[in-house]
Amino acid sequence: MNQFNPVSTYEVTEDYQGVRLDNCLISLMKGLPRSKIYSIIRKGEVRINSSRSKPSQKLNLGDKIRIPPYTHDSKPSKKAASNLMEKLASRLVVVDKKFLIFDKPIGLASHGGSGISMGLIETVRQMDPRYKEAQLVHRLDKDTSGCIVIALRKSILREFHKEIRENKVLKKYIAVVKGSWPISLNKVELNISKDRLRSGEREVQVSKDGKNSISKFKLLKSNKKLSLIECQIITGRTHQIRVHTTHSGHPIAGDVKYGDELFNKSLKPQLNRMLLHSSHINFKNLGIEATSETPKLFEDLLK
Repeated sequence: MNQFNPVSTYEVTEDYQGVRLDNCLISLMKGLPRSKIYSIIRKGEVRINSSRSKPSQKLNLGDKIRIPPYTHDSKPSKKAASNLMEKLASRLVVVDKKFLIFDKPIGLASHGGSGISMGLIETVRQMDPRYKEAQLVHRLDKDTSGCIVIALRKSILREFHKEIRENKVLKKYIAVVKGSWPISLNKVELNISKDRLRSGEREVQVSKDGKNSISKFKLLKSNKKLSLIECQIITGRTHQIRVHTTHSGHPIAGDVKYGDELFNKSLKPQLNRMLLHSSHINFKNLGIEATSETPKLFEDLLK
């Protein structure tokens, strides 16, 4: 279904202050292909304070942007299940007018894609009209539970991302791994690269040409078969903890992609998930932090 949008003027608020023109329009003109957005900027159909501009121009508070008339394909969005919205509402850890922090359940992807139409962020946007512009600050794997942060305004999203870029964020995870984790193994540093499989899923491998990744580890409890460890990520690479633990000879229990299949089978029927949990996140400079209690199953399996 095509939707026509007449010519309009947008006055830049703090949400888009300092943002590039192209990124602002991509957000405002939802449903319009990026190629079309760049085309109307080049043709001078978009004006800032009545002047032509480049896609890279940074916006100032109060700038007036002329947005030309355009038509885009408006597809009705899929409705989130009411029981999922209720479940997420019950797992809100921190509620603020600028951001939310959830204790994400297992089995829920951070966002839709690769055959998943409804992830956490798509569901959150339908929970409350105030959340319709919600954006993920970071991601958790589908089968990882725990603290995940959602920005409700562009201004706080930029602040969160600045903290992440400058390594000012403390992220701690709890995991149960195979075998007895050595007390001396308190840091893993590897170069890892990300590949996309035919299925659309991502797989990470150790590679000399990959990006540097660093994790710190602390042994909390151990028996001959399993260890409970705390993981602090210094860099935020995809599947970082899962690759680091497996490369060290101690894969995470329940990890079907990087783990040990026979080991996982030996823990059934008690084991019904990957035992990785985001237990704590702290944006130090912003004074924003949250903690999520480690699921009881983690301790129970070691008994």
